[in-house]
Amino acid sequence: MTEESIEPIPAATVVLARDTDHGIEVLMLRRSSRGAFGGMWVFPGGRVENEDIDPDADDAELTAARRAAVREAKEEADVVLDGDALVIFSHWLPPPVAPKRFSTWFFLAPAPDAIEVAVDNQEIRDHEWLRPADAIARRDAGEIELAPPTWVTLWRLSAVDTVEEAVTLARSSEPQRFVTHMYFPDGVPVAVWHDDVAYESGDLHGPGSRHRLYMLPDGWRYEAT
Repeated sequence: MTEESIEPIPAATVVLARDTDHGIEVLMLRRSSRGAFGGMWVFPGGRVENEDIDPDADDAELTAARRAAVREAKEEADVVLDGDALVIFSHWLPPPVAPKRFSTWFFLAPAPDAIEVAVDNQEIRDHEWLRPADAIARRDAGEIELAPPTWVTLWRLSAVDTVEEAVTLARSSEPQRFVTHMYFPDGVPVAVWHDDVAYESGDLHGPGSRHRLYMLPDGWRYEAT
């Protein structure tokens, strides 16, 4: 079996957001050093399990992902969510050469009013409520590690001030789908997405639209026109 033929693993992530006097905050978890995304700060989430699947559902894929997001929020953070309250935010698929590929639906959910987060100190080592812009700044300062889908989600949410605005943003258009192509000019990883002029060619200097993330040593830079 070649790397290109590896079937992506269905997965789901939920971005829990709450309002504060200082703006919107999202719940972030630090994974243990073992397994996928080891040591990174992530949103609650994981792969779809058999118990999440209902083949008779109108949209079996999304139904399973929504159930997985609710289950993972409970398992990883001890947070009980109403699946109907989850708003589709985006979908992510890594490049074919990734060692393990997760086909992941991202959902946005207002945090319950009475919420006490508890992690298991095994799979999840820590948790923190962070403003999106602060999480990005901490990554650039080398204090925390983020995966590109997490970073881009935080970047998008840094433009809103309230949970209501975040939900409106998520519902205002079709969910963005990120099928990632990777290029490495001068050794710098650059993630490129479908509406970028370089998506197929890899010519990052040509004129045209931009939708890419430069993962530079001194700070990541997102370009979206």
